[in-house]
Amino acid sequence: MGKTAIILGATGLTGSLLLEKLIEDTRYEKIVLISRSKIDNLPSKVSQHIGDLLELSQFSTYFKADELFCCIGTTKDKTSDSTIYKKIDHGIPVAAANLCKAHNIATFIVISALGADKNSRIFYNRTKGEMEEAVLNMGLDHTYILRPSLIVGLRNQTRIGETIWKNILAICQPLLQGGLKKYRLIYADTIAKAMIVMANSTGSKIQIIESNTIEIIASK
Repeated sequence: MGKTAIILGATGLTGSLLLEKLIEDTRYEKIVLISRSKIDNLPSKVSQHIGDLLELSQFSTYFKADELFCCIGTTKDKTSDSTIYKKIDHGIPVAAANLCKAHNIATFIVISALGADKNSRIFYNRTKGEMEEAVLNMGLDHTYILRPSLIVGLRNQTRIGETIWKNILAICQPLLQGGLKKYRLIYADTIAKAMIVMANSTGSKIQIIESNTIEIIASK
């Protein structure tokens, strides 16, 4: 029997690419999407459940899978209220990990961010760091936390500040060597590939994976 995967955030940049790859991957018999909005023209192996992800427990009955991919995330531009921001970037992944534990889903893969640190003075980095700690404390058998640098890909909307940083980093790419490689731009497609490789790996049970290592894993 094939595998079942749950995706949170399949309408976003990385999540949508991950969905495409899982649809094509013959190891996966069923893909469960839990989203705020519907995606049209999907094959029969994909089921969708639409609702408020801030109330993730309402989807508890659909948490029957081999692994869960959490691609949830927002930005300050989209969510200026810090309380709501934390409910999304911290609350949703932690709630998802908790449901995985309750329903014996052994593999949990979540996208965090470069610089995540629970002790950081920067709200964004601190929120991601606190999320990572809470997820790890769940004690799931296989937990993979990805810390990508600035993500490159075709988005439906333009983020001006992000575009400026991408242009700056693109110029600096050749200079980012050695320990600085993790600051290089990373393609959303690369992250999606790495997530699938890790989900089907027999390696380490718990890993925090920096951006440059994500690229190495994706190339396998």
